[in-house]
Amino acid sequence: MADYAPLTLPDHPKLVANLTHFARALRKAGLKVGTGRVMGAVEAVAAAGFTSRRDFYWCLHACFVSRPEERVVFAQVFRLYWRDPRYLEHMMAAMLPAIRGVQQERAAKPAEKRAAEALLQGQLPEGLPEESQEQGTEIEIDASLTLSAEERLKTLDFEQMSTAELEQTKRMLARLTLPVKPMKTRRHLPAPLGARADWRRTMRGACRTGGELHRIALTRPATRYPNLVVLCDISGSMSQYSRMVLQFLHAVANARGGRKTQGWANVHGFTFGTRLTNITRHLRQRDVDAALAAAGAEAQDWEGGTRIGDCLHGFNRDWSRRVMGQGAVVLLVTDGLDRAAPEDLSREMQRLQRSARHLIWLNPLMRWEGFAPRAQGIRAMLPHVDSFRAGHNIASLEALADALSRPEDSGEKARLMAMLQG
Repeated sequence: MADYAPLTLPDHPKLVANLTHFARALRKAGLKVGTGRVMGAVEAVAAAGFTSRRDFYWCLHACFVSRPEERVVFAQVFRLYWRDPRYLEHMMAAMLPAIRGVQQERAAKPAEKRAAEALLQGQLPEGLPEESQEQGTEIEIDASLTLSAEERLKTLDFEQMSTAELEQTKRMLARLTLPVKPMKTRRHLPAPLGARADWRRTMRGACRTGGELHRIALTRPATRYPNLVVLCDISGSMSQYSRMVLQFLHAVANARGGRKTQGWANVHGFTFGTRLTNITRHLRQRDVDAALAAAGAEAQDWEGGTRIGDCLHGFNRDWSRRVMGQGAVVLLVTDGLDRAAPEDLSREMQRLQRSARHLIWLNPLMRWEGFAPRAQGIRAMLPHVDSFRAGHNIASLEALADALSRPEDSGEKARLMAMLQG
């Protein structure tokens, strides 16, 4: 388990009642827990007993957790429910961090807000100051500078969202678009108002009229749309951010109107952790939950380790020419924390950049003020990207449209490169 405070289990626990309420809290926090799993958990705990705290945790973990992304939520609900000595403090920090007299304000840890919300069920716990529970208490709030709910969600970190906020965020991501301008090619198409004369077609027309030239045929440069290729890190430190990016990628791949709204010829998605997985065909499913479930089932390394260099090498060797043959735009979503040899990582990034029309790196670590490229993986990758941008909230994903419309926009790359050279 994580670095949580030691748990003191009750001397005479009400097994069925406690496990039933615990399962309800997990269900409210977003886990798919049914009656069958509750019955299985009761039988498993009865067989395993309460001789060890660790065995009790992993016994329930095996019964209720079925997907890697559910581990963090389960750990937080377990810590809060099974009598953590700082139970009230954690609950108040997650739900009401600004209430006077409880504790100093702090940001909720990952999934802690969802766990507290599931346990509290929208009610205030006991022990609050009396003035906060009195009916009719009026609180004056200056709303002149407040933002709407959606505006607040746009700047909220994906990792700190509650269950309700995540659901609303998914609906907002489904409405986002990522338009791109068409590219000019060497080919030319007939155009009545074109700027270039097509002498071959003009002479063919003259031959049909006995050599008389009635009009000059004109042409314009033909255009085509590029491919969009997304390489998404699904390691343990990136799981929540990757899920939101894949939600966004599904919306782009299934946008109604095709080229009129998005402008992409094809959308290709790849996940990588300890290995590279092509999830393009799963993203074509109309239902986003079914698409992500199928992608998660195929990507067996979800919330595992990170081998960025090896995965990029596999992509450059096996997939680069297939999906990037005509100048694709590449979105690389990763925190860049890799322990591989920086020389190999730099070489693979350089090859990826040369194959792409535009390489954009989305890094959730940019959410921290004063971010500096200290990790060797980031220092090896940064020189070989065209744009370096944040990727931790909706606002950062919306800013991608501006980055694509302005190829000269390098984001934070210039500032970070100056730090490297200094």
